[in-house]
Amino acid sequence: MARLTRAQSQARTRERLVATARQMFLHDGYHATSLDKVADTAGFSKGAVYSNFRNKDELCLAVLDDIHAGHIEEIAALVVGKTPDGAVTALAEWAERMVGDEGWTMLEVEFAVHAHRDPGLRAELAARDKAVRGAIEALARDWAERTGPAGLPPADLATALLSLGIGLGIQRVIDPGIPVRVLTDTLRALLAAPDRQPT
Repeated sequence: MARLTRAQSQARTRERLVATARQMFLHDGYHATSLDKVADTAGFSKGAVYSNFRNKDELCLAVLDDIHAGHIEEIAALVVGKTPDGAVTALAEWAERMVGDEGWTMLEVEFAVHAHRDPGLRAELAARDKAVRGAIEALARDWAERTGPAGLPPADLATALLSLGIGLGIQRVIDPGIPVRVLTDTLRALLAAPDRQPT
């Protein structure tokens, strides 16, 4: 077996640290998870963590990037090429599993509160939020091109859906009985063409 190059070895170390931190952040939360614990659980020294990440904030941002990329990939696979109705049905199944997932939701909330007083960190989160909205907007544009304009422009639709999804996720952590159909029914209404909107 060929020996890994230094870059390949570092990439594998980074991937393992992110995967380990993801598990720990989702299970224990941001503040309860230390870099020492991540390094020890992953089987590395703390120095290995610092050779890949400046601090715990940067590691958590990498974890959030990993989570968001996975979710966007899943959603795109479910909805691309489908009619709006088919896409909403597929999205409803995904949302039933994920909107209100306690580990994910609480990590997002805890880290957002942590970042609130740090302008640089808040800007990093804002950039990631913008990227997620951009991915949703791209899906909305695809629907609009194939089926006609929705009740909102794609950028506004993306903002509305992300905001509703975040709020519903927090509410479902508190009360899992709140139905996901609130999200999907709203999406169906927003996807309706302007000439079909209720007056």
